[in-house]
Amino acid sequence: MDLVGLALLLIFVGFLLVFFDVLITAFRAIRRSGGESEEGREEKERTEAGGVIFIGPIPIIFGTSRRIEKWMMIVALIITLILVVLFLLPLLY
Repeated sequence: MDLVGLALLLIFVGFLLVFFDVLITAFRAIRRSGGESEEGREEKERTEAGGVIFIGPIPIIFGTSRRIEKWMMIVALIITLILVVLFLLPLLY
């Protein structure tokens, strides 16, 4: 398999993963919506979220709590290290 075929295969697999994730999320939302009031669910579950946005080499980290922000810092560090290795790898050969 050549590189173009591999790239197209990976793009197709990525689209399939996103599609199935949307379906699974929709089914979970439908299943959770029955039976309980909004207040009852909010008291049981507390959703935490966070993310990392790279603008050039600079990561911007955000989160809903300190704990999530610490995890996002670790994720940003790992991604930065991977990107540095991938950038320097062609220079070694």
